Amino acid sequence: MFTKRFILKKIGQMLLHVIFWYGVLLFYTYFFGVDSSDFSYVKSFSFFLMPITIATTYVFIYKLIPDYLITKRYFLFGLYSLYTFIISAYLIVISVFYGLVYLSNFEESNMAPISKSLLFVGIAVYLVVIIVSAFKLLKLNLKHAEDTKKLETKILETQLKLKEQELNYLKMQIHPHFLFNTLNTMYGFALKKADETPEMILKLSNLLDYLLYQVDKPFVALQDEINHINDYIELEKMRFNDTLQIHFKTENILEDMQIAPMLLLPFVENSFKHGSLKKGVLQVNIQLRCEGNHIVFKIENTNTNNETSEKGIGLENIKKRLDLLYKAAYQLKIDDTTELFKVHLELDITP
Repeated sequence: MFTKRFILKKIGQMLLHVIFWYGVLLFYTYFFGVDSSDFSYVKSFSFFLMPITIATTYVFIYKLIPDYLITKRYFLFGLYSLYTFIISAYLIVISVFYGLVYLSNFEESNMAPISKSLLFVGIAVYLVVIIVSAFKLLKLNLKHAEDTKKLETKILETQLKLKEQELNYLKMQIHPHFLFNTLNTMYGFALKKADETPEMILKLSNLLDYLLYQVDKPFVALQDEINHINDYIELEKMRFNDTLQIHFKTENILEDMQIAPMLLLPFVENSFKHGSLKKGVLQVNIQLRCEGNHIVFKIENTNTNNETSEKGIGLENIKKRLDLLYKAAYQLKIDDTTELFKVHLELDITP
């Protein structure tokens, strides 16, 4: 099947060449037949020019242009083009003498008027060469542009796959990290046989559903992230009892606003995990507001350890995810002092 298709393609190309050169022959016959009634002379002179034109044209389109011009070997292209021009010009001179000697019997008056001029004969030949060469150059440039576009598309697809794999890797890091901390909290309640254990299991169930199923989505509703932050806060309230003072304030949350899943929750988790009790109390303040398509998220907690930002996998993970998902559309500022640990995130989620 492949061989048959290849043969048919080659036959089609040959037919196109034959038709084209037949058209060139008609052009020569008409051009050199101006002001001449000797059709036999014009036909013979045109036939004599055809091999010169074909040879010169094919040298340019199959050798000089693809091997030297396209590859930017300009010196060799110019040098070999000059050689080709000299040889073809010599053959054009021979054609004029052919018309004078063999077709007119040394009688210049018997020659077709235009065929007497080397200039007009050269123009006729090189006009065909230039037109065909220009078409060949255009075709090669279009092919190069198409190949470049395919390569760019392939590179882009590869980059997207790498980005997707990195994001999946980061999500896989979140799963055990977050799950371990939450199960550890529930384990403590189970040991104490606390009455809050059933409620804690329900909250944990909601969080696990979000963690295991919703987090694989590229985006979730911002309200879903807020709801699971609230569930996590309730779990921590049970663990800290009276040693926790937390305020979570939201403003202007739009129903259709979406965000990458588990983008804000790790910051909240980090504030509980690495926050320090001050005068027997851990203070956490969280603010989340929307300004059009702009999200402003602030969180601060009491702190007595300057290494807070270096601990755990959460913050480094979230920075990488922000770089991959939002690139230049976010600003993240982290202040780590002996008194407070502050996070200020501004996120532009314009569609």
